[in-house]
Amino acid sequence: MDYAKIAPMMSRLWSPIAAVTSAHQGRDNAQIAVAIGGASIVPDRPRVVAQLYKTNFTHEMVSGSGAFALCFVKPNQLDLVHELGYRSGRDQDKLTAVPYHRAVTGSPILDDCYAYFDCRVVNAMDGGDMTVFLADVLEGEVRDGEPLTWQHMRTLMPPAWMDEWNEKIEGELEVSRRTMDTMESIAWPRPT
Repeated sequence: MDYAKIAPMMSRLWSPIAAVTSAHQGRDNAQIAVAIGGASIVPDRPRVVAQLYKTNFTHEMVSGSGAFALCFVKPNQLDLVHELGYRSGRDQDKLTAVPYHRAVTGSPILDDCYAYFDCRVVNAMDGGDMTVFLADVLEGEVRDGEPLTWQHMRTLMPPAWMDEWNEKIEGELEVSRRTMDTMESIAWPRPT
């Protein structure tokens, strides 16, 4: 397949940038989401999907807790995207310097964000290198401002960050290429 033929549309499928937060077994963590999207047309039953790579610590936490929050980042929060999206939370607490409070699910809600959704996982689909989590939105709020998008971030970030991002992604692409076709059926336990 000639990827160049579809690249202009594929780049438009990226969602607004959101920190995916979760709490499990006494630990909190956050990462920047690869892709998220709406998954319901019923206004009083909002749902979202979030794709989380299996190699990320947040994936383990969401799998274990069955809950996560989406905290949509504002354009003036590039440093937060760098802090949460470029390193793992396995060996450090990425939220130490980030003010937050707890949502109904126990997930951290960043005090300073454009909007947030507190979510309970209702199902999951194995994508080989990642898992797509389908979740009910239990509560949320939209605040002032606008959300940051990937297209906008790329124009604002320092060139050194882009180099760092490309290096990080190159390693992840190798893992994804090896694992994309190793999918298993997931029986998601219903939350109690």
